[in-house]
Amino acid sequence: MNNFIFYSPTEFVFGKGTEARTAEMVAKFHGTKVLIVYGGGSAVKSGLLGRIKGLLDEAHIAHVELGGVQPNPTDPKVYEGIELGRREKVDFLLPIGGGSVIDTAKAIACGIPYEGDFWDFFIGKAVPEKALRLGVVLTIPAAGSEGSGNTVITKVDGLRKLSVRTPEVLRPAFAIMNPELTFTLPAWQTACGITDMMAHIMERYFSNTEDVDVPDRMCEGTLKGIVAEALRLVKEPHNYGARANIMWAGTIAHNGTCGVGCEEDWASHFLEHEISAVYDVSHGAGLAVVFPAWLTYMAEHHAKKVAQFANRVWDVPESDDKRAMALEGAARMKAFLHEIGMPTTFKELGIERPDIDLLVRKLHENKGELVGNYVRLDRRATREIYEIANS
Repeated sequence: MNNFIFYSPTEFVFGKGTEARTAEMVAKFHGTKVLIVYGGGSAVKSGLLGRIKGLLDEAHIAHVELGGVQPNPTDPKVYEGIELGRREKVDFLLPIGGGSVIDTAKAIACGIPYEGDFWDFFIGKAVPEKALRLGVVLTIPAAGSEGSGNTVITKVDGLRKLSVRTPEVLRPAFAIMNPELTFTLPAWQTACGITDMMAHIMERYFSNTEDVDVPDRMCEGTLKGIVAEALRLVKEPHNYGARANIMWAGTIAHNGTCGVGCEEDWASHFLEHEISAVYDVSHGAGLAVVFPAWLTYMAEHHAKKVAQFANRVWDVPESDDKRAMALEGAARMKAFLHEIGMPTTFKELGIERPDIDLLVRKLHENKGELVGNYVRLDRRATREIYEIANS
């Protein structure tokens, strides 16, 4: 196991009716003027936005709003939020929604006090050293952004989808997590979220670091729990217990708990980011296409951990033929993804003729000539993975 620092200061307020404590939590972390960030109409139509505003009013906490954040969030909304936040002199961000809303709020939070262009953080020109504090009211369990210090934004000019990872600065102060708020999520959105959180665990799990049996077992157990609860939700979408387990799994999948002491991979996320940047598909659905292709490639090139994954997560019998075990694990994962309604090929994703040349070029322009750590992937390798996803 490698040396590590694990820093996770977020206060999680979990359970039925917990959104009623939003104003209390904002006050606890010294918010006096709040920028509420939200997405489309669901927060408005459900009445959640109105309830939160009412709670802030009762607590005499001033607030302004920024709505209209879209999936695969882009830089224009961040610039709009930075300008609004500075003009209104806000001192706290309150995203209400899922990963896209939270990531937008994080980018705004570090952009407001920064004198330059917030995009400097995403291209490595600068590192965020300070940000406004933020709290989260989570409505979509998927990205795990409520417990991480990460944010992902797409720049419209050039369609560059890049991330910033600064847990010391961008982890939320608190996260309100009421599984009841997820009852009305469409089955597609639920499945995309489940795929995303599984991918977050797998990026940490597929590591060459030795002596990490406890992190491995945490990853494997959480993955098996997600699979069981996901299949329960297919039949019982209003099952509170299943919703609660899925919501918490999304958080621990991405707050660093599962990856302590391990060199992480992240090649599959990088491969997917180019797909969702170019074709504007749901991130979770894109991962459902990429990860089985990545597993299939690894069965031929580095099967050891994939075979372990197949055995411990998908109950593939132990065998001396690690390649065969790995391929069967990839097949069982694809079958599960289909069972919850996810695509596993470009065609099923709605992309009949993907421009693989473009995807490969953009991937390596953005991430370098070699990506990932489980196996360092060059342009030939990433092209092969995209082609597997297209077969």
